[in-house]
Amino acid sequence: MIVVPLGVASATPTAVRHLPSVALWREGSVFLFDCGENAQMRMLQAGIKRSKIEAIFISHFDVDHFSGLLGLLATLQLQRRDKPLTIVGPKGIKEYVEWNLKFSQIDPVYEINFHEIEEDLEEVDRVFDADEYYVEARPLNHTKFCVGFRFQEKDRPGKVDAEKAKKMGISEDEQYKALKAGEDVTLEDGTVVKSHEIVGHPRSGDSFAYVTDTEYTPNAVKLAMNTNILYHEATFGKDLDDKAKETGHSSTADAARVATEAQTKLLVIGHFSARYTNEHDLLQEARDGFYPAWLANELRPIFTDPTHERGIITPKVEINELNKKSGGGGKNYKGRKSSKGGGKKNFRSRKGSSSNRGKSSSRGNRSSSSNRSKSGKSNYKRKTYGSSTYSANIKDKNDDSDSSSRRKITPRSSYDDFDRF
Repeated sequence: MIVVPLGVASATPTAVRHLPSVALWREGSVFLFDCGENAQMRMLQAGIKRSKIEAIFISHFDVDHFSGLLGLLATLQLQRRDKPLTIVGPKGIKEYVEWNLKFSQIDPVYEINFHEIEEDLEEVDRVFDADEYYVEARPLNHTKFCVGFRFQEKDRPGKVDAEKAKKMGISEDEQYKALKAGEDVTLEDGTVVKSHEIVGHPRSGDSFAYVTDTEYTPNAVKLAMNTNILYHEATFGKDLDDKAKETGHSSTADAARVATEAQTKLLVIGHFSARYTNEHDLLQEARDGFYPAWLANELRPIFTDPTHERGIITPKVEINELNKKSGGGGKNYKGRKSSKGGGKKNFRSRKGSSSNRGKSSSRGNRSSSSNRSKSGKSNYKRKTYGSSTYSANIKDKNDDSDSSSRRKITPRSSYDDFDRF
């Protein structure tokens, strides 16, 4: 099972974040949780085939969570999809999709099956069921009806002790299959081989919970109970806990609380407010309450079994890290000058090096020196998230330089009211 965040923004996209959507890959099938604007393009960039989508799960009717749905359905039509597609969402999702397809004069060549969730849902609704897995929904606590989802693999049969089975006279494939299915096998001489004597205990399946746009609620804990991966919104930091409650969202502390009570194996936070330019501040707050906690990085896969899953999904575009300059995002970090126009690049000198690399300018040398703390250590540490290792601009604890170099909140502009998000 591989989880790939496609969009981690809240309410409005930014230059480096897209609207909410998370893809789950399992043995070649893809399940989409929410479908924000540009979700299908992010799937292409993530290396995920749209034709492999089995079902789409919409949490609620805030536009940022379903604005990419119609474009994706139109693409599947142009691709001449020939297998059914399931769409799950609150009551009204069928009317919305069918009206828009009719308005656009699109008559799908593939079958669309709808499962609508009634707003009076109090406990749990199994919204998708297959031989090896199922998806259930529970109501959350948002300003409008909203549900969270849990993808659960069904328990798998235990392993067969082949050597013991052979000694007891089991030789045919059909006999092994019957034993693994929990059935006893009678041999030709009348000997009965008990399944529990040959097959080990059942193995619990992997699980994933998707919880977004909600205040803290016990239902979030039930969805996330003992999951391998919990994707939980952390729209606001702890200092804006009142803002979170006012808008029906969660803070980093709420996400950590759910993860702790649910005893999940891994917390992944996403759905960040546009006011935050450095998600690592939010990550640190989440880790204060729960560990391990990771950031949802767009297009970066999160594995339940890294040994066997690494390399199955590979992003088709470069993933911009926080310490790299990317389009429109460079202005959020102080002291970064554009090298556009043919200017020379400045390099930090190596620790213990007898000479600087190349012919750096005096300003470059001063910049290199300032990036080292009094103890002589670099301010840049190596951090590992998901399947990749990269540099993050995180200060050493003994660094007492100006704290304003790490800006948590974006400056206000005349055309954006960040209080809304």
